Amino acid sequence: MGRIIAIANQKGGVGKTTTTVNLSACLALSGKKVLVVDSDPQGNTTSGLGIDKNGLSKTAYTLLMGDSYLDETVIETGIDGLRLLPSNIDLVGAEIELGMREGRETILKKHLMNCNNLYDYILIDCPPSLNILTINAMAAANTILVPIQCEYYALEGLTQLLRTIELIRADINRWLEIEGIVFTMYDSRANLSMQVVDEVKRHITGNVYKSIIPRNVRLAEAPSHGLPIALYDAKSKGAESYLALAQQVIDYDAV
Repeated sequence: MGRIIAIANQKGGVGKTTTTVNLSACLALSGKKVLVVDSDPQGNTTSGLGIDKNGLSKTAYTLLMGDSYLDETVIETGIDGLRLLPSNIDLVGAEIELGMREGRETILKKHLMNCNNLYDYILIDCPPSLNILTINAMAAANTILVPIQCEYYALEGLTQLLRTIELIRADINRWLEIEGIVFTMYDSRANLSMQVVDEVKRHITGNVYKSIIPRNVRLAEAPSHGLPIALYDAKSKGAESYLALAQQVIDYDAV
């Protein structure tokens, strides 16, 4: 059975999509079978993996609405071992259209349960808010990986997320665990980045990944080319950091 990891933080701009795209690619390049679920209506994970999100007839939206099956909605990415459940702006309608439908919080979970044995990892890119899409992701996940930007309000955003996780545990998924925290947009020249890392480590008793994702020009350029950093510039610091993170995620299984 594969591990389902929701990549989540209620704050926007912390590197969720960047982490989803690059971690999934690095896991696949390490020989793992990976499915990425783009659960954000912006569809940036979809385009970041080189897929034209505007030309899709079957997406996460049609899956949640019951208009397509998982096996016909998942597509290839061009990277061996990496497949994608894509998304586009249509997914905005899910919040309203699901309404009070019974069992709406676990629709994604039921679909993923049917394919969990096909993948070593299923990574879900969550939107930056607590809505039905995020709830579906957390209901389906075994663990949550939390990207945290090295900036002043990082701990405040993390506190909000921890409260959300406790609510999900109490009502929907009592087995949900925090996989770990990964620091993003780290600037070794800035005292603030170092202070944020130290402060979070003082307040969090769980796993904090040793791999820290730096601010990196090549990493910022890669999405515009529809490529993960490991394919865009394998020798960049961003690629090295995500390859190291992938190995640490793999090692988590051995703990």
